[in-house]
Amino acid sequence: MAPVTTARFDMQKPPLMSDEVSLADSPTTWRSREMLIAFFTIAMISLHLILRFAVSTSETTYNVPLWLTLALGGIPLVWELLKKLWRREFGSDLLAGISIVVSAMLGEYLAGALVVLMLSGGEALEAFAVSSASSVLRALSKRMPSVAHRKVDSVVEDIPLSKIQIGDHLAVFPHETCPIDGTVVEGHGVMDESYLTGEPYLMSKAPGATVLSGAINGDSALIVRADKLAVDSRYAKIMEVMRTSEQKKPQMRRMADTLGAWYTPLALAIGVVAWIASNDPVRFLAVMVVATPCPLLIAIPVAIIGSISLAARRAIIIRDPSSLETADTCRTLIFDKTGTLTYGEPNLVEQLLVDDSRQHELLSYVGSLERFSKHPLAGAIVAAANRAKTVQQNVSEVSELPGKGLTGIVAGHRIEVTSRKKLLAHQPESSDALPAQAGGLECVILVDDRYAGTYRFRDTPRPDGASFIKHLGPRHRIDRTMLVSGDRESEVEYLAEQVGIKEVYSSQSPEQKLNIVNEETAKANTIFVGDGINDAPALMAATVGVAFGQNSDVTTEAADVVVMDSSLQKIDEFLHISQRMRRIALQSAFGGMALSLVGMFFAAAGYLPPVAGAICQEFIDVIAVVNALRVAIPPKKLFDY
Repeated sequence: MAPVTTARFDMQKPPLMSDEVSLADSPTTWRSREMLIAFFTIAMISLHLILRFAVSTSETTYNVPLWLTLALGGIPLVWELLKKLWRREFGSDLLAGISIVVSAMLGEYLAGALVVLMLSGGEALEAFAVSSASSVLRALSKRMPSVAHRKVDSVVEDIPLSKIQIGDHLAVFPHETCPIDGTVVEGHGVMDESYLTGEPYLMSKAPGATVLSGAINGDSALIVRADKLAVDSRYAKIMEVMRTSEQKKPQMRRMADTLGAWYTPLALAIGVVAWIASNDPVRFLAVMVVATPCPLLIAIPVAIIGSISLAARRAIIIRDPSSLETADTCRTLIFDKTGTLTYGEPNLVEQLLVDDSRQHELLSYVGSLERFSKHPLAGAIVAAANRAKTVQQNVSEVSELPGKGLTGIVAGHRIEVTSRKKLLAHQPESSDALPAQAGGLECVILVDDRYAGTYRFRDTPRPDGASFIKHLGPRHRIDRTMLVSGDRESEVEYLAEQVGIKEVYSSQSPEQKLNIVNEETAKANTIFVGDGINDAPALMAATVGVAFGQNSDVTTEAADVVVMDSSLQKIDEFLHISQRMRRIALQSAFGGMALSLVGMFFAAAGYLPPVAGAICQEFIDVIAVVNALRVAIPPKKLFDY
């Protein structure tokens, strides 16, 4: 077991690194117009209502705000919809554009202004919620220092990352992010590489150990030799993959657009036929008023917003509303290993002893000694000792020198915790007593210089993992579950066997994960669940990306859904919320459209004039929206495994 000490250098720590980044700093501006139109429309409608009912002005006066809305907000939106029509894109918003024009021609200015608000507000809301490549890249950039601390002889100077040369010696201070891929040349400590590699443990670092850019240093300063330029580092490669992932992610067709693709041409056809058959353009206008797709433009967004609210109350943050529409259509669920199906921390799982009858006694000795250690596995041993309710022994003469392991006198016995390699180097005759090597991490225990046993550690599987995986098919129509991890084969296979996953990929880089997700998404809609920076490209490429916890701002930015409380139950709740939202939204949309179709036929036959048609449509809207509001009412139970 590698020792941990704090290396000391004759140098002062430079000022903290700057947060300035060079990538994707400019804010996205493409959604600004829709947001501006939405806010302007709200203000104008409010002014109209005040002038009409509070001030009692003339009709011309109180209609001025609505005219301004139709002119300044409606015309730009209608122009965009005309371009969609030219490209033969027949979505529900196209019919809304026609409704704006028809409302203006009929003098139904308030109705037209409300349609403007629905169009612009919906687009602004969606744009605000959907994550973008620039935000992810900014988050990635902010994690990296803008300068490196180059050490020449005993002097440390700050240099830009672009000035780092292969072979430079760089100081990485406690809790800093390593700027390059390299090799430790001075110091002993630990680094957290879990966000990059999927390994759930803090990794010991001593001279000769490799380090990855983006890893977070522990409590000890390290001197690292640069083996690659910053532009060729592991972290830079992940950023490059992220850009590719965003560019290649297919755009999912929204529910309202799918339904509007046939509803819009049908409504237009009914209106045109009514006009031609009666030779009366008023009938076309009446059909268009009744056909205004409010069940699509209002009921579906209401259901989505209600579901977002319900999810938030369950500690599930919906960053992309379209994920609620598409999650229930996904047939493949892909898991990262660390922190999703496991807790992401080591756990003592085996105690292989020379004398099994002394298991409790030995754990008492080792647990008492490990309370004085900073090694990554010390906490797991202490936790196991606490669970076993062992007695804390008196400890003295504790030593944890670099390369020597942990030793101490415990209850009169000399206890040593070391590694298999160090034991065999000093006591080769102990090889016969040692168990065969297996997956996971291990440490070797000596009592009074004699081999006493081996402790083995693994990342702890979640106890409900197997039942969760088993219920996905029957309850959520998930045809395939896959485990794709950057961790070692032995660790991944062990977990897959515990939870019942057959399709397993281990030792996968972010690029390989991305390729797997792209291939699977081409076959069927996918959900990817991950929690580390190495998962970010896959999260963006999947149909729905779910980030587990808040371990990384990069992961949060890349995901469509963020589960704040890291538990599989929350994944199940999200799937049920999506399923329920889709069912209620479709009820509202189809029910509203069916009633609208009945109204259109009456209008086409001349039995429903435009004003009566507008009133009829408002009645239909109320029914659709009231039904959609049911989605915000929490059911008795949101999980079923």
